[in-house]
Amino acid sequence: MHPRDQTIFALSSGRLPSAIAVVRVSGSGAGLALTTLVGTLPRPRQASRRLLRDAAGQPIDDAVVLWFPGPGSATGEDVAEFHVHGGRAVLAALITAISVIPNMRAAEPGEFTRRAFENGKLDLTEAEGLDDLIHADTDRQRRQALRQLQGLLGNRARDWRERIIEASALIEAGIDFSDEGDVPAELMAPAVKAIRALHDEIVKVLAAQGQAERLRDGLVVAIAGEPNVGKSTLMNQLARREVAIVSPHAGTTRDVIEVQLDLDGYPVTVIDTAGIRETDDPVEQEGVRRARARAEDADLVLWLVEGTRVVDAEAMRSLRKSRNDGDRSGGPVWIVRNKIDLGGIGEAGSRGEFGISASRGDGVPGLVDALVRFASDFFGTSEGALVTRARQRDLLRQASDSLRRSLELVEEGEELAAEELRAAAYALGRLLGRVDVEDVLGAIFQKFCIGK
Repeated sequence: MHPRDQTIFALSSGRLPSAIAVVRVSGSGAGLALTTLVGTLPRPRQASRRLLRDAAGQPIDDAVVLWFPGPGSATGEDVAEFHVHGGRAVLAALITAISVIPNMRAAEPGEFTRRAFENGKLDLTEAEGLDDLIHADTDRQRRQALRQLQGLLGNRARDWRERIIEASALIEAGIDFSDEGDVPAELMAPAVKAIRALHDEIVKVLAAQGQAERLRDGLVVAIAGEPNVGKSTLMNQLARREVAIVSPHAGTTRDVIEVQLDLDGYPVTVIDTAGIRETDDPVEQEGVRRARARAEDADLVLWLVEGTRVVDAEAMRSLRKSRNDGDRSGGPVWIVRNKIDLGGIGEAGSRGEFGISASRGDGVPGLVDALVRFASDFFGTSEGALVTRARQRDLLRQASDSLRRSLELVEEGEELAAEELRAAAYALGRLLGRVDVEDVLGAIFQKFCIGK
């Protein structure tokens, strides 16, 4: 039997032990799994309390079961759910009882969602939205992912594709009736108008994108500077917990330490790097190399110095040079003067310069507020953003280019314009996952957790 024809099962709830564990079964054998373990099928879509028994008749657990006959289920197939007590022994017994039923196998990562996609329950943009929702760390990421899951981009893409097909039909009708005098001209005018409107819409969507993709990835802030200036202490202040070792000895931080923060709903990755200095220690040299590399790639660098000490101009020049080298755009570098409790500047200096005491927390709230404002400007408004992935942007750009070429070629020949319209419709079909996307399905669904 082909793997896609087999019935799959998996734990679909959280880590054990837990109050309740949910095991989901999907496929033609889901009903058999229910009748084997509980005796009879419960009423569809109604929770039913049943005693689960294995093949030998031994009780497994007092559980709640549900039955969703296909196609009216999440995957479009017959689906059964077992809600059992979340102990490891209970789950092990249930999994063993299910696995001995013929044509049953453990699900692979994302296989439930892939079956839902293949059975027309959601398109590829909605599946990507579901993946983003699962991995959302902040409320803004959650809201953006939920909009995609609800079909924000998919619905627009389907509408665009239908309109392209309608315009293509007009052009091809003009080709068929090319010997009927005014008929081709009468058909071409509305077709060209529709194509131009479609092209303008997609171009406008592409021009407004960027923020949504950045929101998925998050903002990267690197804390850099010379050794023993308080980088790890500031890291702990921002994280509000001890994530980095703090020591008065220079060179304590040898590797890059990362922590994920939620700043007013914005996802921010803060990186604590090794102190940048010349050293003969090969391990510290590697730490300095990594620190420079991460600082160069960061969207913002907080360069720490002690109080009123002069900033190392050479180090700053080398950092800025590397951040502006080639295609690297490089974000700004803020100077953060630490240890103001020991004297020196007040809470804030010039623009892009801050005074703090990382050990006591003085000035840190002001620095956090500035980081939130920076994040707000960096991400922009993504509430109405349609495109959240590079794959989506590339396919929309292909559709836009094909529409533009069809407008340019319409005077040279309807056949060439019609071919470009077919290419545009094909690109949108790939965006939705309805044509020629086998090469990307594995890459997308393997990122899902098992049981989803």
